[in-house]
Amino acid sequence: MNLISLEIRMLRSLISVVETGSITETARLLGRTQPAISLQIQRLEDLTGRPLVRFDSRRIVLTEHGALVLSYAKSIVRMHDELLSRLAAPKIEGHVVLGTPDLYATSILPPILSVFRQAFPLIQVELRCVLSTPLVSQVKRGEVDIALVTRMNDFTGGRVVHQEQLVWMTAVGSTAHLDSPVPLALLPIGNIFRDHAIAALEREHRPWRIACISESASGLQAAVYAGMAVTVLGRSSLGPGMRELETPEFPSLPTVELLLYKATGATSAAAGALHDYLQHYLSLGPLPRAEPSLMPPAPPQRRAAP
Repeated sequence: MNLISLEIRMLRSLISVVETGSITETARLLGRTQPAISLQIQRLEDLTGRPLVRFDSRRIVLTEHGALVLSYAKSIVRMHDELLSRLAAPKIEGHVVLGTPDLYATSILPPILSVFRQAFPLIQVELRCVLSTPLVSQVKRGEVDIALVTRMNDFTGGRVVHQEQLVWMTAVGSTAHLDSPVPLALLPIGNIFRDHAIAALEREHRPWRIACISESASGLQAAVYAGMAVTVLGRSSLGPGMRELETPEFPSLPTVELLLYKATGATSAAAGALHDYLQHYLSLGPLPRAEPSLMPPAPPQRRAAP
């Protein structure tokens, strides 16, 4: 059997190219040049002997073999980073304030923070659940050390670390989506989830009405569970008892970008460790819903100053 060796950097580049949909953005995130990223993907295809990606109307699309390689690549990279992180075993301590909307606090962050706590037991993370717009102001004022937020049209700064696919959601067994006008459970005015939902329905000339407004995702979910309304959230928020609506009456929605901010005054090793951890792990793409013991830490963290 002719064994080949796949470099971690090649696999990491493939993961990032697929998640960002851009060689340019991947080069920026990984600190490489665009030609270097292209060569890594080409080298990976040469080693596997299979085409992995193709360009369709300027979009990067995975081939069947590409999807297979990607699934293994994510596992390999995570295990690789787990090993290095465990070997590093940094003894960093401190207090870090992390702000994020409750939408991400309940759907995306739990497995990451659970393992971060195992890797850095001396770091105390204070979690604050606030909507994205006020959070950006708070982190810029230094009231929050790190913030994970949804990118709004007027946001500046921050680093794109993840993408969420917006979907229409209703409760299993609910008929709210059949009502006319469609009853909607939405976040307050100014939120991009709300804007995309209303714009999509109006493009289809579908009448709608507001059945629930909540600053909390749990409030929207409560209205959905009660059969009162349809809502729009990221696919990662689809929980038990809810289902994604995939009918012509509810047109497909775009993805939204998640930005990671760090306050200029957050210079401690603890803040740096959490920021680097979130940036790395979120950029790997959709997170597996696994037990905390199966979720790996990020790559080697910075060591505490002597």
